[in-house]
Amino acid sequence: MPISELTHDFIRFCMASGVLRFGQFTLKSGRISPYFFNAGLFNDGQKLGQLAAFYAKVLIHNDVQFDMIFGPAYKGIPLAATVAVELARLGKNVPLAYNRKEAKNHGEGGTTVGATLSGRVLIVDDVISAGTAVRESVAFIERAGARATSVVVAMDRQEKGADQVGDLSCSAVEYVRRVMGIDVCSIITLGDLLGFLQKTDDAALRSYSNAVASYREQYGVA
Repeated sequence: MPISELTHDFIRFCMASGVLRFGQFTLKSGRISPYFFNAGLFNDGQKLGQLAAFYAKVLIHNDVQFDMIFGPAYKGIPLAATVAVELARLGKNVPLAYNRKEAKNHGEGGTTVGATLSGRVLIVDDVISAGTAVRESVAFIERAGARATSVVVAMDRQEKGADQVGDLSCSAVEYVRRVMGIDVCSIITLGDLLGFLQKTDDAALRSYSNAVASYREQYGVA
């Protein structure tokens, strides 16, 4: 499947699932956005299975090289698990681990669940907002003696950071790439979303394209 067809299919899937909506939304940053992406609404088995298939296709398309998968608590845990299952179904069986927010002092103990962290680690998450979660995951992985080499997310908002540490002229994803030296790939970007809205035959959807373009002009990265 061509990557443009995959991104358009994912946008349609997100809209049908209620994950992607258009209108006027006040974000945590205080920005007024014409779209809202809520990955928490991938909330049943069928949706998670379809989502994992999109993640796997993007990883394969981008030829991302990794030895194991890490899911940061909490949203990243089910995402990483379902992506690992989908990759195994496609013939790439890799170990999986995730972290606990609080250390367990009985049973196996510790803050890591699953396989021992080692080699090149792929972090699976929904979005990168400020890069904070990625920095925490990278530090956790490095303390275990492994190396975080890549991150995959559902959507790259391609926005200038509102609360990230460092250069506010770059997006949180670009900060992770440039400053942390970690590869990031996404199923869709804000640019993909805008392109979809501009080309769709659905007049109601196309009517949001100017608002999304204006939002990108104001808050998007060059």
